[in-house]
Amino acid sequence: MTPGRQPRTVAGHVFVLQAVIVLILVVVGATALVLQARGDSQREARNRSLAAAEAFAQAPGLAQVLLSADPTAVLQPRAEAARRASGLDFIAVMTPDGVRWTDPRPELIGRRASGDLERAAAGQSFTEVFEGEPSDAVRAVVPVLDDRGVVVGLVGTGIEIKNVSDVVEDQMPLLIGAATGALALAVGGAALVSRRLRRLTHGLGPIEMTRMKEHHEAVLHAVREGVLIIGPDRRLMLANDEARRLLDLPADAEGRHVTDLGLDPGTTELLSPGRIATDKVHLAGDRLLAVNVRPTEPYGGHGAGIVMTLRDSTELVALSGRSEVARSRLQLLYDAGVRIGTTLDVKRTAEELTEVAVPRFADYITVELLDPVLRGEEPSGAYTEMRRTALFGVRPDPPLQPVGDLISFTVSDTPMAAALAGGHAVLESDLTTAPGWRAQDPEGAREALAYGIHSLVAAPLQARGVVLGMANFWRAETSEPFGEEDLSFAEELTARAAVSIDNARRFTREHDMAVTLQRSLLPRVLPDQSAVDVSYRYLPAKAGASGDWFDVIQLPGARVALVVGDVVGHGLHAAATMGRLRTAVHNFSTLDLPPDELLGHLDELVDRIDVNEDRSGEGITGATCLYAIYDPTSGRCTVARAGHPGPALVGPDGRVDFPEVPAGLPLGLGLGGLPYQSAEIDLPEASRLVLFTDGLLVDRGRDMDAGLVLLREALSRAGRSPEQTCADVLDRLLPPAPSDDIALLVAGTRRLAPDAMARWEVAADPAAVSGVRGAAAGQLAAWGLDSIAFTAELILSELITNAIRYGGEPIRVRLLRDRSLICEVSDSSSTSPHLRYAATTDEGGRGLFLVAQFAERWGTRYTARGKVIWAELPLTGEGPAPVSVPGLQELEDLAW
Repeated sequence: MTPGRQPRTVAGHVFVLQAVIVLILVVVGATALVLQARGDSQREARNRSLAAAEAFAQAPGLAQVLLSADPTAVLQPRAEAARRASGLDFIAVMTPDGVRWTDPRPELIGRRASGDLERAAAGQSFTEVFEGEPSDAVRAVVPVLDDRGVVVGLVGTGIEIKNVSDVVEDQMPLLIGAATGALALAVGGAALVSRRLRRLTHGLGPIEMTRMKEHHEAVLHAVREGVLIIGPDRRLMLANDEARRLLDLPADAEGRHVTDLGLDPGTTELLSPGRIATDKVHLAGDRLLAVNVRPTEPYGGHGAGIVMTLRDSTELVALSGRSEVARSRLQLLYDAGVRIGTTLDVKRTAEELTEVAVPRFADYITVELLDPVLRGEEPSGAYTEMRRTALFGVRPDPPLQPVGDLISFTVSDTPMAAALAGGHAVLESDLTTAPGWRAQDPEGAREALAYGIHSLVAAPLQARGVVLGMANFWRAETSEPFGEEDLSFAEELTARAAVSIDNARRFTREHDMAVTLQRSLLPRVLPDQSAVDVSYRYLPAKAGASGDWFDVIQLPGARVALVVGDVVGHGLHAAATMGRLRTAVHNFSTLDLPPDELLGHLDELVDRIDVNEDRSGEGITGATCLYAIYDPTSGRCTVARAGHPGPALVGPDGRVDFPEVPAGLPLGLGLGGLPYQSAEIDLPEASRLVLFTDGLLVDRGRDMDAGLVLLREALSRAGRSPEQTCADVLDRLLPPAPSDDIALLVAGTRRLAPDAMARWEVAADPAAVSGVRGAAAGQLAAWGLDSIAFTAELILSELITNAIRYGGEPIRVRLLRDRSLICEVSDSSSTSPHLRYAATTDEGGRGLFLVAQFAERWGTRYTARGKVIWAELPLTGEGPAPVSVPGLQELEDLAW
């Protein structure tokens, strides 16, 4: 047997097993003998060492020599003579604490011996296996006593371990020879046994013998083919279950003669010696059998027998036909499960049902659905009228009502009405004898029959016990009409399709609700402002509304805030979360916070929402935001972002840049309120600032970097308006079926004209108020705003007086002529005034009340070095009547 190959026969397996067992026994026995010999040798070495040590230690006069001035000179020759005489490897005489007086190796004399010698120093003799200098040995140590019994020295003797091993190795040839002889004898016996076993098993291996047994059982019981084995004496030796069934053999048939089995003469004739038949069709009773007959080979001194196999051809044909039909139906159901309901679109799902079943089950299929189902609504329960949604067949021109027609089921005895009323499929195998169907539409029925349509199965589309529509299966090209066995299949097919249609309906409803909610939460009308010219696009994803949003928020001082955000996820929850965040941004923007501080407050708000709603699992799972404030007076834009893509900047010449904005973490990660950072960007007039969500750039097969390249290409055109820019970007980047919402905001920047602004520095002296008031009146006259000059002077007087009394220098005044007149007074104090009602006896406290009464809006915003109090007046407003208002000097005296 070659190495690495397993024996093929049972005899080979037995031989190998016996040889391995014998080899293991021999190795174990030899090992035991070696270990025993080694143990005996060490034991003998201990005894010899101890006897020699005691003899030397008890030698007369040894104690007196040890007490002499130079014991080594006397004892070294005696010890060496005793060692050679006793056959030991060493004899050493030592002091009680182990210092050598003698040793076979003179260089060790005067050194202390290794090991534990305390027992010998205490007067006790012992032996041990010693490991140490000068070599490992079997050592005996014996104390030397004087006349008083005091230990005056030690005698150590021993044999080295290697010498003990040499004794054992001298015995190894004998042991190996005995083991080899035993192994050869055992292997020879195993070979004789294996040879006999090989003859008995004919050289078969375990796999062949197991397979033979399995085949024998399969032939007898598993296969659907009859087997008869007839012996040389024409007696039945074996008949399997199928042969007994096909030939109606008695229970005790085995052992009987062929003529006693009750077979018909033709079958008995086939079992005659010497007959051979191959797939001979033979009629046995009412069965049509396919028979094969072959003689068997002689064996064991016996003559040839006969083997007959029988197969029922009639059942096989019928079974083959039924199995093929069942296989095709199962395949069709599998295809239906895979192909129906792939788009979550109601109409497309109905079309997929028709495409799957034609032509494998029907020649034409029509699908009608209730109008509420098509709209994604719950069915009303009335199903006398349905909308034809899908029509498909083997030919394109069937005489059936086209898609979009309203189909009525008013005649109660039509197959369709009966199927809807009963909740199960109804068969009309011959439409020429279907009066109800003909009465529903006589002209249409006549055309259909003339076309060749002759059979129908009508099955309701039901899900959750609710009727969604109707599926009608028609046959025209297939001559065989529908049968009863087709009803259950039609019901199974329509049940699967109905579940998919209902899923699509519910998705349509939820999608429409989410999109409606989201659109209602997005800005419908952008505020009127002069800082930027804005255009935008918002496109919901095909998979459902998500949480993308944008906003344009008018801020005091002619400034404007541009916002774009994105909530992770889709559906109603994402849309509702978007609305909450958008509202929060509006609320925070009224505080006129810088972008980085606003994002910090928004992040804290999202954290609180997640903590409060953690149990319900409806917290905000992730959101990003970009917030930018543009000031048209300076052309400066301050931007901060929380996990959102940064903006794109298109210069007047068409150059596209992506300014560096510090990338903050997404909102609500709960990382301890890490601060956000903002960046300031100077925007030239007529430049375009582009804000977007990642759905514009990233899609199936396109990453962020590739999207940025495409965006740069779409934006790099000079002289484009924001509206044209939006169109260019979507035309270049919009995928056919967006997988995420897309929000795009393009802002064309404007600058406030220098002649629409006026500034003054004010000294911290109440007397300076009148001078600034007069300069402001002159500026208002130059702007043609005399109608509101009185109101503006009044407001400026109150605000400047308040800054002088309660604020700090420097105090500055600024007027901006935009869509309204904006009055601003700034100082270095961070203390904000509060509106209140002053009592009649109060000398002051009416200033902000007057400002609030005369201004359209007013408020306070904080800067890095103080605050700004501002008020806005409409440009076309009429000033108050002079007679109803005290003079400016009187108001100044009463205000604060």
